Amino acid sequence: MKTKTIAKVNNVDIVSTNDEQMVAIKPICEALGIDFSRQLKKIKEDEDLSLVVGVLPTVGADGKEREMSCLPVRYIFGWLFTINPANVKPEAKEAVRNYRKMCYDVLYEHFFGSQQKQLEQNQIEINLLENIAKLDQQKAAINCELSEMKRKLNQLREERLKNEPSLF
Repeated sequence: MKTKTIAKVNNVDIVSTNDEQMVAIKPICEALGIDFSRQLKKIKEDEDLSLVVGVLPTVGADGKEREMSCLPVRYIFGWLFTINPANVKPEAKEAVRNYRKMCYDVLYEHFFGSQQKQLEQNQIEINLLENIAKLDQQKAAINCELSEMKRKLNQLREERLKNEPSLF
């Protein structure tokens, strides 16, 4: 089975199956210096991850094919988020902390950012509706004034075009 490098964790290539769907867990654990069996137990006890973890033949860093526990790529990032920086080897701590901070930022931006964007769009819509209402009022006033001027013009024309002199 061919593999593809999709990321680096603590300067170790993390590979997925060729179709980029599944990622072996053990190399990530080794790169971070965390206990693989403990992580696999945690994954199997997780209500969501337990449904998607699988054992697949994968090619290791040494080029040999082995059966390895894998997660779909889309779940790897969430699982990595659960890893406590205090439990990784010293040279990986800062990278794990930075990763978690990025995840917090992305989650905040996804949930609050979209809410903030919606609030901004709502305010723009309110402003536009207020401007339209104001212009509609101005239009109604102009139409009223225009109608009055046309009425006066017609009245003036009618009086001018009468041939009868009026004394009173």
